[in-house]
Amino acid sequence: MTRGTSRIDIQSAVAGTVWQITAEPGARLGAGDLIMILESMKLEIEVPAPSAGRLSLTVTEGQVVSVGDVVATLELANSETV
Repeated sequence: MTRGTSRIDIQSAVAGTVWQITAEPGARLGAGDLIMILESMKLEIEVPAPSAGRLSLTVTEGQVVSVGDVVATLELANSETV
């Protein structure tokens, strides 16, 4: 196993607004932990961490996002791909 740092970009699956950020920047998250909630057409869409890692946010609450926008990144502890 090779040691190093990998990064996963987490993209918005919907066009909408960042309604609530539930995780702190720099926090270590587990797979499935809630990062934020997006609002689109009066629906709340949860954005979970796809893998374990350290969180960096690229958006703020109230920010409008489009499909495919990177809303957060996870720094992984090793170079395994997800």
